[in-house]
Amino acid sequence: MKNNGHNHKGLRIAITGATGMIGRQLTGTYGTNSNRLTLFARKPFQIHHAHKISLWNPDQLLIDAADLEGQDIVIHLAGKNIAAAHWSESHKRGVLESRVRSTELLCRTLAQLKRPPKVLLSASAIGFYGNRPAEEELDETSPAGEGFMSDVCQQWEAATRPAEDAGIRVINLRTGMVMSPSGGTLAKMLPLFRLGLGGKIGSGDQVMSWIALEEIPPVLLHIVHQPTLSGPVNLVSPNPVTNATFVKLLAKVLTRPAFFGLPAFGAKLAFGEMAEELLLSGARIVPRKLLESGYQFTFPELEDTFRQLLTKTA
Repeated sequence: MKNNGHNHKGLRIAITGATGMIGRQLTGTYGTNSNRLTLFARKPFQIHHAHKISLWNPDQLLIDAADLEGQDIVIHLAGKNIAAAHWSESHKRGVLESRVRSTELLCRTLAQLKRPPKVLLSASAIGFYGNRPAEEELDETSPAGEGFMSDVCQQWEAATRPAEDAGIRVINLRTGMVMSPSGGTLAKMLPLFRLGLGGKIGSGDQVMSWIALEEIPPVLLHIVHQPTLSGPVNLVSPNPVTNATFVKLLAKVLTRPAFFGLPAFGAKLAFGEMAEELLLSGARIVPRKLLESGYQFTFPELEDTFRQLLTKTA
């Protein structure tokens, strides 16, 4: 693993959304040193008891401000799972409100602290950019796209304004498709691919901008230690791939065929609007700010990433 020159011992770190895939990874990584973690959760029984737990409920505007006082870093990941259900209007409303309400509550609370954190790392997503042509390269200066997820991300990021206005350095983590064999999209795809039943989705031309789950903890520490980094930061590998290439590489690493593609009409029939925005759309996104600030990726190439991740679970 590349060393980006930062250790993470002795920090006070508060994390919301600690029961999610990224939250669990951060807790496992940061909690092994002399850091003091405070995990904000609605359901404390889902969290390892070794860390301090702070109950909160954004729907009821419940948060313990005392547990945020004096934190060095706050990492905000809370939000309803986007792909957990068919995109009914009620599900879409829950996706939006869970992100905006929790972010507004957290940031208003941070703005009123006597000893606020130096840094707020707040989740966002590359859905901000919408669906773009495969040849168009996007970085943090690129404008927002169109569609439901772009609207969500714009409101999500805007909700951090109270913290920014209070002088806290705010980073909006525009995160790509997170690669892990234990959760997320890759984990859902693996059973079919291992049976030789995988394939591309639609034309396969849509670009997938991705990041390995294990890359995220060191990336966040790099950001924390770069005081000039603020605003949106793309959490993606420097080497995005098309869906067709993704499928080809995964099949190669698993030594399985992958000829059972899902046509666009089938995806739309099965998943409706979610297929349009999550399966059939894409964008070629580069981590401009991370690269220019000197971050060295441990997992820059997808084939090598598959080999490292899937060897561990073989």
